[in-house]
Amino acid sequence: MKTLLLAASLTLASLNVAAAEVAYPTGYRDWTHVKSLILEEGHPLHELVGGLHHIYANDKAMKGYRGGRFPDGAVIVFDLFETSKGGNAIAEGPRKLVAVMQRDGRKFKDTGGWGFEGFAKGDPKQRAVGAQARTACFGCHAEQAAKTDLVFSVWRE
Repeated sequence: MKTLLLAASLTLASLNVAAAEVAYPTGYRDWTHVKSLILEEGHPLHELVGGLHHIYANDKAMKGYRGGRFPDGAVIVFDLFETSKGGNAIAEGPRKLVAVMQRDGRKFKDTGGWGFEGFAKGDPKQRAVGAQARTACFGCHAEQAAKTDLVFSVWRE
């Protein structure tokens, strides 16, 4: 019984360490802006990630966007905001989440070479994904974006 508990504790600890290895992306708004998108009510993912999306990529991630394979060290940020409508305009509201994908084939081999984390309201101390990265992020990315190295967004010139 003690062996089983120890094994379970070590497994959970390793999952939490892997999630903790995805750092808050300081300065990401100075990176390349890849795209913006608004998911409105009625979209299948609205409940989970509805709102205004801004996608940012560091230099290594830009190599991946241009070449199709993302190298280790690539970081992609999904900055999510609430929206408000009025006066025939859709405006950015409060920040909901800063989601991060970090490429490291060795650290994150169980999730396609990508580490995932979300920071609630953009607060580096409020991790929103943690040990749930495999089910909360990777499962959807693996199913929907298998042909694009698990990345949903596409770079256009």
